[in-house]
Amino acid sequence: MTTADQKLPEEKLTSQELADRLKQAAQQLGFVLAGVAPAVEPAGFGRFSEWLTAGYAGQMHYLAERQQAYAHPGHVLDGVRSILMLAIPYRTVDPRPPQPGEGRVSRYAWGDDYHDLIWSKLDQLCDQLEQLVPGSRNRGVVDTAPLLEREFAQLAGLGWIGKNTLLLNQQHGSWFFLAALLTDVELAADEPSTTDHCGTCRACLDACPTGAFVAPYVLDATRCISYLTIELREAIPRSLRTGMGDWLFGCDVCQDVCPWNTNSRAESLPPSPEPTFQPRAETNPLELTALFELTEEDFRQRFRKTPLWRARRRGVLRNAAIVLGNQQAASAVSALTRGLNDEEALVRGACAWALGQYRQAELVVAIREKLYARQQVETDAAVLEEIRSALANVTE
Repeated sequence: MTTADQKLPEEKLTSQELADRLKQAAQQLGFVLAGVAPAVEPAGFGRFSEWLTAGYAGQMHYLAERQQAYAHPGHVLDGVRSILMLAIPYRTVDPRPPQPGEGRVSRYAWGDDYHDLIWSKLDQLCDQLEQLVPGSRNRGVVDTAPLLEREFAQLAGLGWIGKNTLLLNQQHGSWFFLAALLTDVELAADEPSTTDHCGTCRACLDACPTGAFVAPYVLDATRCISYLTIELREAIPRSLRTGMGDWLFGCDVCQDVCPWNTNSRAESLPPSPEPTFQPRAETNPLELTALFELTEEDFRQRFRKTPLWRARRRGVLRNAAIVLGNQQAASAVSALTRGLNDEEALVRGACAWALGQYRQAELVVAIREKLYARQQVETDAAVLEEIRSALANVTE
C-alpha cells in the first residue's frame, strides 16, 4: 500500500479554531455579527418569568406554556454545549411616508418571509460543522424555539439589550434578525457584552405612541403596536386605536428614534444585499382600500409567503380599518362600508369604529345611513356595540 492510499487521520481542531471557522463561514453567508456563548441558564430567565407573571405577554400564551423550556438551551437541543449567535441585517431602503389611504408596514416585513432564508443559511452552517466534527449534533433556530436569543446574543458579545428591549450593536444598530446555531461541540466562547450604551437616553421610551414601556427595559406587549397588529386576535382596545396612527403591521418607532439607528450611522452601512429583504412594490407603504376586496383565497395568494400572513386576513383588515379611521380620508369610505358588511365580525367592528371617526359634514349623513343599515341586520353583540358607539360619534 502506498502512502497516497493510506487514510490520513482526521484533522483535530481546537475549540477556538472551530469557532473561528464557523464565524468565517457565517460571514460568507451574510451574517454581519457572530459570537459564541456557552450553553448555560440565561441570566435573564428570572426577569422573563416575572414579565410573564405580570401579564405583559398578553395573548402570546405559547410563551407561558413553554416557560420552563426557556430556562436552559438543553430543552432546544439535548446535550448542547455551545451556541453560535448570529445577526443578519435587513435594512434596505428608507420608508416612504404614507399618503391618505396607505398604511405603514414594519421594515422587517417589507419582503418575503425571512425564516426560510435564514434557516437555509443555518442548515449550511450545520453541514459545515458536521464536516468539521463528524457525528456532532447541531440545530439552527430563528425566533421560533424556546430560546432567549437576546440574552445569549449579549452573552456572545454581539451587543447589549437596550431600553426598548431590543439588542443593540454600536456598529449595526438594531436593524437585524437574530439567529442561533446550537451544538453539542465545545466552541471557544467570546467575551460577553457588559456595557450598556443607552446611558441617560429616553428616546424610545418617550416616542412610543401607545406608552408600551412601563419602565426602561420593560415592555408591556399588550400596549405595543407590533403586538396589537400581529399577535392580538381580537378587537384592538379602543383606548389604543388612535395611537396606532398609520401602522398597519408592526411598528418601528422605537428603532427609528434610537440614536444607534440615526441616519448618520445608518448611511454608513451598506443596505442588505438579500433579495428576500427587498421591499415588495406594494409594501412601502401598503395601499389599504383594495384589501377589503380580497377573499380569503386572494389574501392567501398575495401574502402567504410574507410576514403579513401571520396576522391573517381578518387581522390585517382590522388593522387597515383602524388606520383608515385615524386618517379619515374621504376616498376610504366606500372600502370601509364594504368592510362593514364583511363576513368576519372582527372586520365589521373595526370598520364601524373607523366610520364613526369621520367628522366631515359632507360625509357624516351617508355614514349614518350605512351604520343604521348594518345595525338592522347585525347579530354580533360586540359589533352592535361598535355601531352604537360610532352612531353616537357621527350624530354629535
